[in-house]
Amino acid sequence: MRKLTPFDRSAQTAPVLLTAHAIHAADAAATTATAMLTDRGRILAIGTPAECEAAAERGGLSPERIDLGDGVVVPGFVDAHAHPLMFGQMMSWVDCGPEKAGSIPEIVALLKAAAAGLPEGRPVRGYGYEQRNLAEKRHPTRFELDEVAADREVYLMNASGHGGVVNSHTLTVNGVDRDTPNPDGGEFFRDAEGELTGELSDAACNILTGVHGVKIGHHGPNFHLADEPEEHLRQLDAATQRFLAGGVTSIGDAQVTRREFDMYLRLAEAGRLELRVSMYLLSHLLDEALEMGLVGQFGNAHLSFAGIKFYADGTLGGWTAYFPDGYVGDPCRTGQLYHEPAEYAGLIRKAHAAGLQTATHAQSPTAIEMVVSAIEAALAEHPDADARHRIEHCGLPTPEQIERMAASGIRPVNQTQHYFNWGEGVEEAIGTPGERFNPLGEFERAGVPFTISSDAPVAEPIPLEAIQTAVTRVTRRGHKLGPDDLRVSALAALRAHTIEGAVSIGREDDLGSLEVGKYADFAVLSGDPLAVPAEEISAITVRETWVDGVRRHRV
Repeated sequence: MRKLTPFDRSAQTAPVLLTAHAIHAADAAATTATAMLTDRGRILAIGTPAECEAAAERGGLSPERIDLGDGVVVPGFVDAHAHPLMFGQMMSWVDCGPEKAGSIPEIVALLKAAAAGLPEGRPVRGYGYEQRNLAEKRHPTRFELDEVAADREVYLMNASGHGGVVNSHTLTVNGVDRDTPNPDGGEFFRDAEGELTGELSDAACNILTGVHGVKIGHHGPNFHLADEPEEHLRQLDAATQRFLAGGVTSIGDAQVTRREFDMYLRLAEAGRLELRVSMYLLSHLLDEALEMGLVGQFGNAHLSFAGIKFYADGTLGGWTAYFPDGYVGDPCRTGQLYHEPAEYAGLIRKAHAAGLQTATHAQSPTAIEMVVSAIEAALAEHPDADARHRIEHCGLPTPEQIERMAASGIRPVNQTQHYFNWGEGVEEAIGTPGERFNPLGEFERAGVPFTISSDAPVAEPIPLEAIQTAVTRVTRRGHKLGPDDLRVSALAALRAHTIEGAVSIGREDDLGSLEVGKYADFAVLSGDPLAVPAEEISAITVRETWVDGVRRHRV
C-alpha cells in the first residue's frame, strides 16, 4: 500500500517576524500593515512592528526577525485555473510564441534547430503560436512543417491548447487521409479542394496520444500526451518552480485525469509537493467519483479534491468556441458544443445534487447560456446559496447573463492574459463584440465576484502581468481592448488573483488573504502594485515566495 508523507510540514517551521515597506492583506478591510508574525506555518499577528513584537512576547516566542526593506508583501497568488503537468511538459517543447517568432518561416527555423539536436525518431513539438499574430495571419500547413522533418512526428500546438498543426508524416502513420471522417468533437481541416492542411482541433488530437493516451470522449479536448511517470514528475517539478517564481502558492488544476491524480500522489509521497493543489476531475470521471463517495471537498492542506470540470464549447483562440452563425473571420467555421443542452443539464444536475462544485469551460454567449440555464435549473431543484458553480474563461457573456450569474452565485474564472497575448485576434475572429472579451468591469458593477488566473500553459503564470492587463486592458501589441468601464482597479485585480481565487477553490478560510489564523503563504515584491502607474505593474519582480511560513523561492 502506498504510504504518503504528511503534506503539511509547517509544524517544524520556526517563528518569524517580518517587516516590510507595505503588507497588503487583501482582506475585506483592505488592510495595509508593515509587520507580520508567523509561527508553525500560520499567521499569528499582522499590524505594526510594535504590535507584532507584543504578540510574540505574549506567546513566549523568540522569532527570527527579517527586514524586507522596501519590499512589498501580498498574499500568495491563487491560480484557480491552470494545467501544471501540461505546462511542465511544454517547458521541454519549443517556444514558438510571439516573443520568439512572428512569422511561419521563423517558426519553421526554430523547430528545425530543435530537430537537429534530438535523437532520431523523437517527436518535434512546439507551442505558443497564435495564427492572427503571425505575419501571414494564418495557421502553418503540414507542408511547411514537412520542412522540419519528414520521418517523425512534428506537432505545433496552438496557443489555445485545443489543437494545432502536424506534418504529413503524423497524418500518414495514423492513417488519416482526405477521406477520413472528422471525429465527434474535433476536426481534420481541409482546404477548398478537400486536401488536408495539417491543422487539427480538439478530439482530432487523439491521434497524438497513442494507445496509452488519455481518451476523454466528448468531455473535453484531448491534449494529454503521455510520457513515462518519472518524466512527468520531472515536468511537474519544473512547472512548480515556475509557479513559485511568479508568486503563486496555490493552484486549481482544471483538468485532472488519472494521469494527473497519480502524479500528484507520487509527488506527495516523495515529499515534493511544494504548492497547494485543488483538483477538478474531468467530467468523464463524474460517475466514478460519485461511486467512490466523492461528494464534497476532501484532502489536506496541500492536496485536495475540489469539484468536476466540464466543457461547454471550444476556444476562441482556436476558433472552436461555438458561434452558430459562423465567425466574422471565417463564416464557414462555427466551432462546437461538447454536449447537447439537455445532456449537459443532466450532468450538472447530477453533480449539483451530490453537492459537487462544477467548473465549466464556456466562451461564446450560446455556450454560456447553456451553462447558466443548466445551473439555474439545478439550483431550482436543489437550492444551495453557496454552490459556487464556476464558468471557466467566460469570455463573452451578455449583460443579461451576467445579471443571472449574480442571482445564481455563479463565479467567472477569467484569464486576462488571454487578451494581453491575443486580444486583437478575438476582434478579428468575431468582430466588434470581441472588445468585451472578459468584461471584468461589467462583472464588478453587477456584483459578480470574478477570479483571475493564468490557464498555464496557455499563458505563463505571471500574476502581475495578469493584474496589469485587468487594470489597463492593453494588449502586448499596445492595443486597448474596449471602453474604460471594462477595466477594474489594481486592488480589485489583486483580490481577484488572491482572496477571490481562494473562494473559487473553496479555500478562503485558510488561504487568499493575510489574516490571523491563515496559512503564511505570501509573495515579496520589488514594488507596490497598488501604488505604481498601472502600466508598470508587470515590471515589478517577485523577490521571494513563501509557503507555510517557509521561503520556497528567492531571486
